[in-house]
Amino acid sequence: MRRRRAVAAAGAVSAGLLVLSACDKPTPLATITVGDSSVSSEATCGGEGATLRPDDINKCLKDKGVEEIKVDPDATVRFGVDPDIADEGWTILMNGRPLTDSSTKTYRTIPGSVFFNEQYGAQGDSTLVSVKEGETDATGLWSFRLKKDA
Repeated sequence: MRRRRAVAAAGAVSAGLLVLSACDKPTPLATITVGDSSVSSEATCGGEGATLRPDDINKCLKDKGVEEIKVDPDATVRFGVDPDIADEGWTILMNGRPLTDSSTKTYRTIPGSVFFNEQYGAQGDSTLVSVKEGETDATGLWSFRLKKDA
């Protein structure tokens, strides 16, 4: 009886390990921090090394189910990315347009007022901000919605 239980337990552990080994590896994270609030996200699109087609990027930029964070225009917005993203170069996009040059650093800061300034393409009290992986061709996109907190 004990032997059967031991064999069953060993079989269950082996099956569990097999299932875990078949899981997809999570994509690297991008994080936005404002004051003491942070949101992190896995890739909204891509993030696995393959080049994204322009149609996929446009579709991804229209995704409504992205993480949101409130931003006081007087605050500093901090962007952080996993080293895997930084190694490929990354750019901050605002409403689909490049806001920064490509960087290989894991951390950048931008004044909160930029995200609600019409001069930079902002419209209203909400802005879609994305981290685009890849210096020339996009291989991943991490998107967030910044909401004005006046």
